[in-house]
Amino acid sequence: MNLPSFIEQGQGQSHSQVAVVFLHGIGGGKSIWGDDGSGAVRALAASGYHALAMDFPGYGESLNLGSPSLTGMVEAVLALIAHLKARRCVLVGHSMGGMVAQELVAKHAGTVQGLVLTCTSPAFGKSDGAWQASFVAERLKPLDAGLGMAGMARLLVPGLVSPSATASAQSSARAVMSRVPESTYRAALQAIASFDQREALARFTLPTLCLAAEHDRTASPDVMRRMAQHIPGAEFECLANAGHIANVEQPAAFNAAVLSFMLRHFPPG
Repeated sequence: MNLPSFIEQGQGQSHSQVAVVFLHGIGGGKSIWGDDGSGAVRALAASGYHALAMDFPGYGESLNLGSPSLTGMVEAVLALIAHLKARRCVLVGHSMGGMVAQELVAKHAGTVQGLVLTCTSPAFGKSDGAWQASFVAERLKPLDAGLGMAGMARLLVPGLVSPSATASAQSSARAVMSRVPESTYRAALQAIASFDQREALARFTLPTLCLAAEHDRTASPDVMRRMAQHIPGAEFECLANAGHIANVEQPAAFNAAVLSFMLRHFPPG
C-alpha cells in the first residue's frame, strides 16, 4: 500500500526512538496537529519524540489512497508504522482517529505499544442501528441542502467547542473542516457508523490514556470514563474549558497531558 501523506518532526533521533503518530477526526486532517492547529507535533518533537501526523485516505494529500473506509484507514496507519521502523509506537487518536486506533489494536495486537484516546468512544451509538441512521442523516443535512463543507463547518463548529472557545480556535477548526472533500466526509461518516469495539477493550493490555473534554457533547466525559474503566490499567483525564475539538481549543493543556503520559510510560531515547 502507498504511504499516506504525513508531517513529521524529530526524525533525526536514534533508531531506538519512540514514534508518536497523531490521527485526526472526521472533519480534520494532518494540519490539525501542526503549527496552525494544536502544535502537538512540534510539542512532542521538542521533548525528544519522533512525532508525526497523517492524512487518512481521502483527506488532504492522501486523496490518491481512495475514499475512507475503516479497514482502509487502519491499513494506512499500519503502512506508516511499518515505514517508521521505530522500536516503540504510540497512537494518539482524536474522535474518528480514536476509533481507528481502537480498531487497529483490536485486530493487530502488538503493532503499537501505547494509546491516547481523546474525545472518542468505543462504539458509534447503540447496537440497533436506528441511532446511527438518525445521526448520519442529521449530520448530512447541511450537505444535502447544498451548503458545502464550508457551510456545514459554520453550523457544526459552534457545537464542537466549549462556551468559552476563542474566535481563533473556532476559525482554525472551520478552516480545516472546510478543506475536507464532501465525498470524503460522507464516506467517512458511513465508514464509522458500524464501528463497535466495546468487547475488545478488556483485551487492551497496553498503556492507555483516555483524555476527555469537559464540554464535549459528542464523546462526553462520562462515556470516556466508562471506556477507561473497561481497559485494564487505563488512565482517565478530563480537560477543563474544552469541547470536542479540545486539541485545538486548549492546545497547551492537551499537549501537556499527552506529554505527561508519554514521559511516564515511554521516555524518549
